Amino acid sequence: MLRVGRSLKIEFDLSRTVSATFSDKRSSEQMAKQEVAQIKVQVVGGQATPAPPVGTALGPHGVNIGQFVQQFNDKTKDMAGTVVPVVITVYNDRSFDFIVKSPPAAVLLKQAAQIAKGAGNPRTEKVGSVTQEQLKEIARTKIDDLNASNIDHAARIIAGTARSMGIEVVD
Repeated sequence: MLRVGRSLKIEFDLSRTVSATFSDKRSSEQMAKQEVAQIKVQVVGGQATPAPPVGTALGPHGVNIGQFVQQFNDKTKDMAGTVVPVVITVYNDRSFDFIVKSPPAAVLLKQAAQIAKGAGNPRTEKVGSVTQEQLKEIARTKIDDLNASNIDHAARIIAGTARSMGIEVVD
């Protein structure tokens, strides 16, 4: 008999057959849940419903949509009316957890400039303006989701988004 590790036992009986058994002595709580899917959806904060896009994204994975909607609305009630990206991780036992990201820069810029949508042709058409202070405030909100080392660098990234939307950056 040869023992390898603590959970694999191989017995040799040369006159008969070779048999090997593997036993995993960990309980189901000790075993890690297997991630089945990672779903990215943009939902209005505090106003999620089981209708699309939430229902159509979660339904095929067997997740309890009502439970997700309730947890999401509780977590985002202070962001009511703002589009919020959420990353939902679904596990093999149909459980889930989710991470709420900061709102997209375009949404925050539209709110700051008080416009409904960006320009169709941003080079020639200017639809609104934001100040450097407003850019820094948006950058403070987005700093965790941006690849920036400080607030000034993050503000430059946000300014680039503003220019691509036809929003003028004023001092």
